[in-house]
Amino acid sequence: MDTIEDNQDARLGERIRIERHARGWSLAELAARSGVSKAMIHKIERGDSSPTAALLMKLSGAFSLSMSRLIARAELAPSGLLLRETDQPRWRDPQSGYVRRQVSPISDMPVDLVRVELPAGATVSAPAASYAFIRQLIWVLQGQLVFCEGETRHVLDSGDCLELGPPQDCVFRNESDAPCTYAVVVLQTK
Repeated sequence: MDTIEDNQDARLGERIRIERHARGWSLAELAARSGVSKAMIHKIERGDSSPTAALLMKLSGAFSLSMSRLIARAELAPSGLLLRETDQPRWRDPQSGYVRRQVSPISDMPVDLVRVELPAGATVSAPAASYAFIRQLIWVLQGQLVFCEGETRHVLDSGDCLELGPPQDCVFRNESDAPCTYAVVVLQTK
């Protein structure tokens, strides 16, 4: 697996602080908008805590950014029309171990392409608020993904593609003994 740099937490924390300050929000206001405690946001902004995917989705949702955009801004991916695999920002969820890679170049296009590796047995939850301003497609490249969209359970095999419906709490789950790799197409609607 690719090496993910040690100072990523510090860069991500700094990006969250920059996004908060750019909006003129206090820690209390971001906490109220995201549902994440002020103490946790403060720890993340200082780089003292590794945020989980669920927590990053709450924070990015409060900023009306996709998690992909927030991570890409933190990683300072090179600009331009071509983003080489070696330069694609990667982020590992400290809770589930899943690795998220920004595949598409960072641009003003309202679309992001993300590649995710979900380890065997891993689960990642996403609050409905993180989907309020985006549309998504999930395309399974390898393995099997169980995707729960509210009360609806989708079992996706290699090659299957699912368009997500209206914003609901969602769960990405790999119930198999092998890793699952899938692509997510994120369309920013706001």
